Amino acid sequence: MSTRHRVLAVNPGGMTTKIAVYEDDDRVFEATVEHSSDELSAFETIAAQMEYRRDAIETALEKGGQRDRPFDAVAGRGGLFRSIPSGTYAVNDVMLEDARVGYAGQHASNLGAPLAKALAADLGGDAFIVDPVSVDEFEPLARYSGHADIERKSLIHALNIKATAKKTARLIGRPLGELNLILAHLGSGISISPLRRGRMVDVNNAASGGPFSPERTGGLPIVEMLNYMAERGYDPERMRRVVTKEGGLLSYLGTNDFKDVTHRAEAGDARAREVVGAMAYQIAKEIGAMATVLAGSVDAIVLTGAMAHSDLLVDLVRERVSYIAELKVVPGENELESLAAGALEVLRGEEGPRTYPAG
Repeated sequence: MSTRHRVLAVNPGGMTTKIAVYEDDDRVFEATVEHSSDELSAFETIAAQMEYRRDAIETALEKGGQRDRPFDAVAGRGGLFRSIPSGTYAVNDVMLEDARVGYAGQHASNLGAPLAKALAADLGGDAFIVDPVSVDEFEPLARYSGHADIERKSLIHALNIKATAKKTARLIGRPLGELNLILAHLGSGISISPLRRGRMVDVNNAASGGPFSPERTGGLPIVEMLNYMAERGYDPERMRRVVTKEGGLLSYLGTNDFKDVTHRAEAGDARAREVVGAMAYQIAKEIGAMATVLAGSVDAIVLTGAMAHSDLLVDLVRERVSYIAELKVVPGENELESLAAGALEVLRGEEGPRTYPAG
């Protein structure tokens, strides 16, 4: 009997580091390491947190009895990197440097690659990252913004979208490369992407476009936004915070807790109900727009992400998009599972590891 592959999946977030151990497709251990604001404020940069987070991960693994055998791979969440094709990438020096300096911005996910490298050195196995947000499979027309000096960028919840697309293909019983899907990742940010034969050929930028989400404004009317900035004397950095941290549900209802908002809506709070309805309206409208990218040839629409657990939101979206194609719901962000799945594809020889940044 062949030995089962052991994979450690690592997902560093703003205030947590989530980890899971997989033996082939079975999750045998999971832990969430909480980080306090006081602990993280001691570090001048996100990159400086690496040793602290590595020690916390290894302590959690020790307590969970997961250091008795070496790993075959450590898969870290990909950060804000250069635009690259989808796939599983071996961590190399170029990637580590881009993560350190924040090539496309600063985010806790930039720690995924250095953590994978350091943990693999300590615990065994190869170090990988899988489908970071900078995955770019745009078709040429998708890059046009309306101004020659500004190009649309592919920033997408690629990790969960790709993994969910593969799950959907298995459910349908056809190869992903034969399907046209619209995937809507509904989480702290919202990414809605048309997949033409498995490739994410367009997407709204979840940080500044598409529907509003718990804290993000989504796409704002640009002239009104400029007027808003001028009236308040906001510089671009202050406005960036408004767009990414102070918009959405938080702006309308004073909370970014979607579960609380839906409970209020279902309990008869008319304002909460209308705001959830507006979010569903914008999600459905973006799905409709992405259907035009596929020229109406859509095999299925799939809702995923944490907010896809809400029957209220799902039903409101379904009312508006079911005429386009069958709506499937695959809730949850599934990031740890997706990281492990990407590493396992390489360990099993199903896919080759890609080289950053060439692909």
